[in-house]
Amino acid sequence: MSADTDGSRKTVFLPEAPALSALYLNAAATAARRRISNARPAADLPDARHGLRGVKADVDKLTAFQHLLGETAGDFLPAGFIHALAFPVAMSVLNRDDFPLPLLGMIHLRNRVDQYRAVHFSESLDIVAWVENLRAHRAGTLVDLVAEVRDTDGELRWKGVSSYLAKGFFLPGVDKPGTDTGGVQGSGPETTFSPPDPTALWILGVDTGRNYASVSGDFNPIHLSVLSAKALGLKRSIAHGMYLASRALAEVGPARSEAFTWEISFEAPVFLPARVSLEISTSRDAGGHWSRSDFTGWNPRSGRRHFIGSAAALG
Repeated sequence: MSADTDGSRKTVFLPEAPALSALYLNAAATAARRRISNARPAADLPDARHGLRGVKADVDKLTAFQHLLGETAGDFLPAGFIHALAFPVAMSVLNRDDFPLPLLGMIHLRNRVDQYRAVHFSESLDIVAWVENLRAHRAGTLVDLVAEVRDTDGELRWKGVSSYLAKGFFLPGVDKPGTDTGGVQGSGPETTFSPPDPTALWILGVDTGRNYASVSGDFNPIHLSVLSAKALGLKRSIAHGMYLASRALAEVGPARSEAFTWEISFEAPVFLPARVSLEISTSRDAGGHWSRSDFTGWNPRSGRRHFIGSAAALG
C-alpha cells in the first residue's frame, strides 16, 4: 500500500481491487472477535480514505451487467456499473478494524449519485472512498459511504453517497433517537402509500441475487440463498438494492452521455422470488429533451412500497 494526504485525511492506496468475498469473510471474523471480547467500539470514524488507481471496466462483466438489466450495449458505462467498480474500494473502508459499526447485516437505506461526465468503457479511472456523517437513527446508527471516480487528469466524473443503517447497533454518544425518520426496511413507520396504476412489472427469480453478484462482485450472503440469508437473520434472500436502483435507472430515461443526478430510498426489502410493480413518470423541457423521471416500486400483492427514486438532468 501507499499513502498520501488530502487536507486532513490520509489516502491509503490499495495495490489492487480487494475481493468482496474476502472482505465479507474478514467482517465475519471481526464480528466474532468483538462478540468474544465484548468490545464496544468508540464512536469515531476512520480518519482515512482508501484509493485505487488505474481501474478499468471488464468488458465481459460490463456486457453481462447490461444484459442482466435489459440495457442495450454502448460505449459509455451505466452509472450503476460505475458504482460496482467503486464498490470494492468503498467496502474496504467499512472493513477497517477502526470502523466502529458491524459490516455484515448493515442495511442500504438510500443512495445519491451525481454523474458529471460520461465514462467510456476504455478509460482508466481513479477511485477514492471514505465514510462520514455518523449519526443516530431511531433503529440504530447511520453512516454515509462516499466514493468519487476521477479520470487520469483528476476530473471528477462520478460521485456516489450511500447511507447505511446498522440496525439495532447503538454507539456511545450517538445512541439517542435521531431525527432521520425515513422508513427503513421494517425499522419504523413509512409514509402512507397508495399504489398507483403500474407502468411496468418486474418478475424476479430466486437467482436474481446470485446473478447480480456474478456481474457486480457483491457476494453479500443476504442476497445469495435462503440458508445464507437466514444465517444473518432474514427469512429469505433479498435483491441487491443497487440491482433494483440500476434496473430502474435503465428504464427511466437519461442517456449515459448526459450529466444527471440519481437518487433512491429503500423502504422494504424485496424477498426473492418476487414481483415488483413500478410506476414511472417522465418530464421533458421545452425543447423536448429528457429532464426528469420519478419512479416507485412496490409489492403488487401487499401494496407495500419497496423504493422511491428519481433521476434528473444536471446543469
